[in-house]
Amino acid sequence: MSSAKAAVKSMIEGLPEDASFEDIQYHLYVLEKVKRGLERAESEGVISHEDAKARLGKWLSA
Repeated sequence: MSSAKAAVKSMIEGLPEDASFEDIQYHLYVLEKVKRGLERAESEGVISHEDAKARLGKWLSA
């Protein structure tokens, strides 16, 4: 996305006409969390699905 304004405009245009202010706030929250997550993955790296399963194996095998 080129700018925050463009991202918000695109998000709002995708919402239904009867979207409430609460709906818009929630979507803004999710948009920001996804943006931060992608930035963090870029800067800190990620682990593979297999590595995640191995790390969480003791809790997932129940």
